[in-house]
Amino acid sequence: MDRKTFIRTLAGGIVGLATGGGFFNTVSARGFRRITILNTNDTHGHIEPFPPYAGKYAGLGGVARRKTLIDQIRAQNPHTLLLDAGDAFQGTPFFEEFRGGLCYHFMSELGYDAATLGNHDFDDGVDGWVSDARRANFPFVSSNYQISNAAMRKRVQRYLVKDVDGIRIGVFGLGIAFKGLVTPQNHKGVTYEDPVPVARETIRILRENERCDFVICLSHLGFKYPDDRISDMRLARRVTGIDLIIGGHTHTFLQSPVPVQTTPKWRTLVTQVGFGGIVLGRIDFYFDQKKKQPDYLAMNTIVGPGNRDDEKIEKYGNGVSKS
Repeated sequence: MDRKTFIRTLAGGIVGLATGGGFFNTVSARGFRRITILNTNDTHGHIEPFPPYAGKYAGLGGVARRKTLIDQIRAQNPHTLLLDAGDAFQGTPFFEEFRGGLCYHFMSELGYDAATLGNHDFDDGVDGWVSDARRANFPFVSSNYQISNAAMRKRVQRYLVKDVDGIRIGVFGLGIAFKGLVTPQNHKGVTYEDPVPVARETIRILRENERCDFVICLSHLGFKYPDDRISDMRLARRVTGIDLIIGGHTHTFLQSPVPVQTTPKWRTLVTQVGFGGIVLGRIDFYFDQKKKQPDYLAMNTIVGPGNRDDEKIEKYGNGVSKS
């Protein structure tokens, strides 16, 4: 099915919503398999909503509200993955008092399927991270961090493969360079490798050896920069074979994924949802009977009172911030 036909199917489903029918039932009845991808990044120890004095972020976020949304979405579609692009640590008194173990405890309670590592996840050093990771009942993926520390190596995989409703989904992770962000002592036993060749080789393994239908990169490289540093946008243009890049580090609020036409026949989507758990990212992908992906529907939601999901996300902007 081509994109125009699929869009007409989407339009019919949306009309169904307005008239009491079900959009998702409509696309299901037409033979599509729907995979929902939920994503967060840079939650930075924000267990509770932002306090009243937090300006435009006041009252937003919080683990309890995020869990409510996630549970509702999973009830609607059991074929759902929940993924995080790093930097769960640092930023609130919760981290200062309880360290990263509390962050991973609540991520486990929310049922994350996988996460990658951000620079702040090394704030207590490798041994500190290993201790905190005992509270995590989900896997970590990192392809370009070479790990010699035995205890950490047991917890971090190069990639993972999930079978979701018959669709084989490969997930791998890419971390940012340590220089200027993590002291040598704090990443002792972990070395950084160029993400571009690592990504190409990992994609080859996932596509050819693991027979993946869909490939997701959990990236903590940053959305984009004014210079030539590697970023999600630069990665998407230089590497073919990634379907979705879920990014972090730059705290960039994107209202919807950015499509990058890598080649005339290949498109990569790049997404990122700010920081602090303010937004829960959501993209629904639809696969036909041949496991081909015709298109997607993005429905990012502000995690706030009443679970606001309107266009007020625009007020948070799409700027790149330092972190």
